[in-house]
Amino acid sequence: MSRLIRALMVTAALAVAGHAGAQQKDTPAYGGTLSAIVHPEPPILSPLLNTATPIVLVATKINDGLVDYASDGTIVPKLAESWDFSKDGLTLAFKLRKGVTWHDGKPFTAADVKFSIEEGLLKYSSTGKRIFKTLAKVETPDDYTVVLTLSQPTPVIYRNLNSQALWLLPKHLYEGTDIRSNPWNAKPIGTGPFRFTEYVRGSHIALDRNPNYWEAGKPYLDRIVFKVIPDAAGRAAAFETGAVQFGQQHPITFADAERLKKTGKFIVDTRGYEFSPTWFWLEPNHRNQYLQHLKVRQAIAHAIDRGLLLKTVWGGYGKPAVSPIPSALKPFHLGEGLQQYPFDPKKAEQLLDEAGFPRKADGFRFKLTHDFIPYGDDYRRTGEFVRQALRRVGIDVTLGSQDLTTWLKSVFTDYNFDLISSWGGSGADPQMGIETRFWSKARQPGTAWTVVSEYKNDELDAALEDAQTQVDPQKRVEDYNTLQRIVQRDLPLIPLFEVDWFSVYDSRLRGLTDTPNQRADNFAGVYFASE
Repeated sequence: MSRLIRALMVTAALAVAGHAGAQQKDTPAYGGTLSAIVHPEPPILSPLLNTATPIVLVATKINDGLVDYASDGTIVPKLAESWDFSKDGLTLAFKLRKGVTWHDGKPFTAADVKFSIEEGLLKYSSTGKRIFKTLAKVETPDDYTVVLTLSQPTPVIYRNLNSQALWLLPKHLYEGTDIRSNPWNAKPIGTGPFRFTEYVRGSHIALDRNPNYWEAGKPYLDRIVFKVIPDAAGRAAAFETGAVQFGQQHPITFADAERLKKTGKFIVDTRGYEFSPTWFWLEPNHRNQYLQHLKVRQAIAHAIDRGLLLKTVWGGYGKPAVSPIPSALKPFHLGEGLQQYPFDPKKAEQLLDEAGFPRKADGFRFKLTHDFIPYGDDYRRTGEFVRQALRRVGIDVTLGSQDLTTWLKSVFTDYNFDLISSWGGSGADPQMGIETRFWSKARQPGTAWTVVSEYKNDELDAALEDAQTQVDPQKRVEDYNTLQRIVQRDLPLIPLFEVDWFSVYDSRLRGLTDTPNQRADNFAGVYFASE
């Protein structure tokens, strides 16, 4: 088991190798309200049911996990103050902190953890069902001890014990209810540094300082207000007027970011995303009569100039994708020897002709609808770029325009789409974010960010299933090499580019980049430096 843990920590360390270190340090100052951007507006505030970035950003300030992860990938205590992992990898024992309370004053105990895993994670979390599928039992010898027993060693579990992955529920508020429709999903009671105060739809979500937080002296801020500002121009104006001080994952246009940076009042920072290497893709619905043809998917891949897309829409923050596993995951990323689809419109036209879809009298071969993920202007412009690229090779594309709730239902419940553009983070291990895109058994109608295609490949499934419990690091790498070869050959998804996210924040803010997973940080250590 020690070999497995060492390999896991090496993987995590390599994944965060680009983390350039924390911000400058001042003596922490207490008080103040941090106004932050949240976009799009989150439909709920429960990462158990939906791990969309806006949900995770807000909810993880309200609730802590068992552990967290330092910049070098090592596990650090949160609600679990210590742990013991058996040498055979089958037992994980956690000692919980005493004296921790939920925001309503009820004590946090091992019973809450057991309930959260058995009744929440294993039933309603798409990630939990995959990652914890080898979990044989959860025992609570006393109020402050939790013991997980596995049927097989499962390396990736060690990377999924924070609040984003293992969302803890107050048993006294959820037991005996339908967890999916429980009203507390929209106004969470947590154990974190900030307490939910109000959610005014279309306006803001307010969190106030938890005076009974378990970590002495924290948090520093009095309040966090997440403001819903739908358009990029409005968000840029909010920064300029001081209405907001923080936004993550490209909150404004690249031109505005550079302009604000030059004032000296704002920082534009790519740190804090090392645990979420991100790639952007097109996903064809294989139920579609045209997109079920491999040559059509290959033609689409050849029709898009990824480099130009990155330059004109994403400000050059990224690189063309050559694999479904981002290059930041260096132990797993197979950068050479994979089938590639360079920009070649003539090749695209040839493939479409060979597939039996010649141009008609109107100049088009067939029609598709492209539903881009409704996360803002960059995503809409990506949709427009793809539309124009495909029209040039004879595919008539109509852009869909939906709000996030409608888009999620259309894609993950109704499977009512032709072509979508979306993105996802891989996490510090490909099993966390890559597997769910391709493993046929991850298909879960009604659950966001799971497999939506009818594509199924037995060899690919076998490789993913071996990787889930494989303790030999090199064999696990080969499993993911197999995945990359098959995906680049069959194109169940069409990788477009890897994203280098940036945040924009007030230059007085401290503590934002002390973590490799900024969106899931609880902000207990964030403060405004004294002027």
